[in-house]
Amino acid sequence: MTVVLVADDDADIRDLVAFKLEQSGLEVIAVEDGQAALEQARAHRPTLAVLDVSMPGLSGVDVCRMLRADPATAGILIIMLTARVQEQDVEGGFSAGADDYVTKPFSPREVTARVKAVLRRDRGGRAERDEALRFDGLMIDTVGREVEANGTTVMLSSLEFDLLAALAGAPGRVFSRAQLLERVWGYDFYGDERVVDVHIRSLRARLGDPAGDPHLIATVRGAGYKFVGSPG
Repeated sequence: MTVVLVADDDADIRDLVAFKLEQSGLEVIAVEDGQAALEQARAHRPTLAVLDVSMPGLSGVDVCRMLRADPATAGILIIMLTARVQEQDVEGGFSAGADDYVTKPFSPREVTARVKAVLRRDRGGRAERDEALRFDGLMIDTVGREVEANGTTVMLSSLEFDLLAALAGAPGRVFSRAQLLERVWGYDFYGDERVVDVHIRSLRARLGDPAGDPHLIATVRGAGYKFVGSPG
């Protein structure tokens, strides 16, 4: 059974979200703070975690960043719950490695829909190939889901890997944000297109690919993004 970790210091929100997820057939672990969320994630390795941004002690963003930094938990899908709607706050969550976010106030039905959408994308959106994609200084193993840059392993979130594989799988092709949302996030993505820009920035930072002088992912003004790595 798919296990979902729910972490929120508001008991009413935590219990309601957990109840709705259980009604939809998911197994839920509910905790009230960031430290407990980190401990439960390491102990039980849930498929997905729903993390409130503003928790006492470790924030949801802190927990997200720590899970992504640990190879044992880096593959956990993460949805952030936040009352903050400023763009920099949303980008902070995505830069830490979140796969999606939901702003408060929200309906439990919306959270359940987002959870199911992210789970479907994770199960169905990964195209496997028989051999690795190789470029100058970069290797993308689409079966083993590993990336090496100049011989060094690069730790990517599940979504970051899928985004890189989608771009590198068609070098030179320009993908609009809408096309990347469809390919990587799924047809039923619930959100706005800026999520693509945030993840591209994070991906570039991890790969050491500056936006001003890209050697891997280029911005095509007014159109989207394309992979420009040289075959290796």
